[in-house]
Amino acid sequence: MRFGGLVAVDHVSLHVGLGEIVGLIGPNGAGKTTFFNCLTGLYQPTSGLVTFNGTVLPPKPRKVVQAGMARTFQNIRLFANMTARENVMVGRYCRTSAGPLTSILRGFKYKREERETEQVADQLLDFVGIAGSRDHLARNLSYGDQRRLEIARALATEPKVLLLDEPTAGMNPQETRQAEELIRRIRDLGLAVVVIEHDMRFIFNLCDRVVCLVQGKVLVEGTPEVVQSDPQVIEAYIGTGPAEPDGTGPAEPAAAEPAPRRAEPDGTVGEGGSLDA
Repeated sequence: MRFGGLVAVDHVSLHVGLGEIVGLIGPNGAGKTTFFNCLTGLYQPTSGLVTFNGTVLPPKPRKVVQAGMARTFQNIRLFANMTARENVMVGRYCRTSAGPLTSILRGFKYKREERETEQVADQLLDFVGIAGSRDHLARNLSYGDQRRLEIARALATEPKVLLLDEPTAGMNPQETRQAEELIRRIRDLGLAVVVIEHDMRFIFNLCDRVVCLVQGKVLVEGTPEVVQSDPQVIEAYIGTGPAEPDGTGPAEPAAAEPAPRRAEPDGTVGEGGSLDA
């Protein structure tokens, strides 16, 4: 993916299997979110293809969602003045088939699909742990609950692949542990999950495989044990600490501390996917 003379994603190839959690890490500007935007049709790649079950996906977000790929955003993107249940119902509508006329006249098919959509929304809110807030406006939910609500809305599209862009950004340790448990339960449903995250402990505890991007290229790919001990990753992403006082060598690697993120009061932070390159 090129932006003028800048190559934001450079020959990145990634395969994800069902029931697998893959972590995508890298320093700020490595191209992680841009890669997600290419996968989900927000950007049309300068070259290369996105395939799903052997079928090439067009660069159109609706077609990508209908094919079975859903995502959350780096910055929370909820409908602030809609309830939690209504937000999830919006995600479900890509699986309904009632036409405009039937919907306007509120015909039998519309009413049946609306009841089914409400039931699915309630089940998903319970699955992510916020069933008690289903009638609360999204903007009135806590930051952690807004993150969970966004995941529930993505699940409402009935995906086979779920892309999570920094799902624990701004969360406290307890919320991070809950997010880790939730993602594992999603994986156990048989979904493929790809996670972008700066929290190294979270990524290495959660993922089956980790891919490290640097300057738009894949630097290292492998198991968490392989990636976290790779000297290139330590130098390029985690960073080497200052020399020891006795001059014998660098101190222990210092993990990067991302700036905390928060939703704006109206719950509509940022645009639909941010440029991470």
